This record gives sequence, structure tokens and C-alpha cells, in this order.
Amino acid sequence: MTSPPNDDDFECLRFERDGDVLVVTIDAPGDDLNKVNDRLHHEFTALFPRLQAERDARAVLLAGTEAAFSAGGDFDWFPQLQEPGRLEDLRLDARQMIFDLLDVHLPVVCAVTGHAMGLGASIALLCDVVVMADTARLGDPHVRVGIVAGDGGTIAWPLALGPMLAKRYLLTGDPLTAADAERLGLVAETAPDAESCRAAGLAWARRLAAGAPLAVQYTKQAINAWVRQTSGSAFEHASALEIVTFGSDDHAEALAALAEKREPRFTGG
Repeated sequence: MTSPPNDDDFECLRFERDGDVLVVTIDAPGDDLNKVNDRLHHEFTALFPRLQAERDARAVLLAGTEAAFSAGGDFDWFPQLQEPGRLEDLRLDARQMIFDLLDVHLPVVCAVTGHAMGLGASIALLCDVVVMADTARLGDPHVRVGIVAGDGGTIAWPLALGPMLAKRYLLTGDPLTAADAERLGLVAETAPDAESCRAAGLAWARRLAAGAPLAVQYTKQAINAWVRQTSGSAFEHASALEIVTFGSDDHAEALAALAEKREPRFTGG
């Protein structure tokens, strides 16, 4: 069995301790938006085995920076994914990442301090408690670039909203404000700005850390076992279809339209 990475092995994630809470901050060097590129995707994949190996903390706070929790995929990275074997590697990593997140034994509080889009939104919504800054936006715009929301969005959003309302957002890619997210039950609490959002998230993490550890952890694990049982096949289906759409004409057209600053003309190819 491969040992989890050391905290110093991460470049885009910072680890700190606040009593019984392990605080993980997404802070990619040189990128205020924490866009998902090859490095950050790799570190997200490694993060959750690292959290599974944690034995000192009793809760985790996962937060972003003021500008973004994670603003979704880095479009400059996407052309690299057309290299032979890269998409299948990506699918396997993404699949393992989501299942590993669900298997973290400690309660994980997510502070959406800034925009959470695409994979960022999926990770946030699959945590155990979510708080969100009023300045942030939450959404999954995969369809806007011609690909399937295969990195967890097709399970995270239906679990939180139900299938009908989830389709309203997944099929359009429309983002949600913090007020809308709270009204719909996606987040437990909102805060005026990134700093107060992080403080609110830490308060939640401390509260969960103060609970009876086995009772809290086992209750979470039982719920997530249900999530995996009910949604696992749908996630496998979506992650495979996402790889198919990465090779579609519509995805290529979406990237071209972004580069040329125009509206895409989708054809279904």
C-alpha cells in the first residue's frame, strides 16, 4: 500500500493546526483563482488519502483564498489532455479522488471563501458542512465548454437538491449566489466576506471536533456509505462520458470560442 504524501510534498495546499482541527488551504502559487491544472488535480487526488491517514485532528477545515476556493478547470491545461493516455489517467484519478473524499473518516467542513466552480464545487458539496462567503459563487459550468460534469457534479448536486433542481443548474451551468445556495440548502451558513467565512468554517470544525469522535465519525461514514451505494454507478457512468466529450467537436469549439472571445456554435458533434 502506498504511503500518503507528507504535508511538505504539496505545493498548492497548505496545512496548519488549530487545536483539534486540521486546516487545509487551497493556495496555488501564481494563481489567485486556484484553477485546476495538472498539479492541483494531482494534489487533490493525494489530499484525501492524506486526510484518511490523519490521527491527531478530530475535524478538518478545507478553505480557499479570498479570490477563489477553486474556480474550475484551467483551460490552458485542457489541450494537454489530448495526449495519448492522459484522459484515461485523468478519469482514474478523478474517480479515486471522489471516492477517497467520501471515505475520509473525519468530519470535513468546507469554507467556500471565493468562487467554487466545476471540480471545486463538487469537492465543496461532498464535504460534511459547507459555509459560503457572500462574495463567492458556486456552480458547475462543464456543459458550457461542451463536456459532461463527470468529476462528481452529477452526484453532488442531485444529492443536495434532488434530480430536477440539480438538472436546472447542471444543464445550464448557471452559478449560484451565497444567498441562493443557503435558500436551497446547499450551504449551512453564509458570511459577508472570505475572512468571516473562514472564521465561520473554523467554528463549525471546532464544534464537530468537540463532539464524541466515534459517534460523529461513524454517523458520517454510515451516511457516506449510502451515498456511495446509491450514486456510485451514476458517477462511474458520468466520469466515462466526460472522457468521451473531451474528444468532441463541441468541446473543441468551446475552447476556440473562449480563445476568440465569442459565443460557441455547438453542433452536437
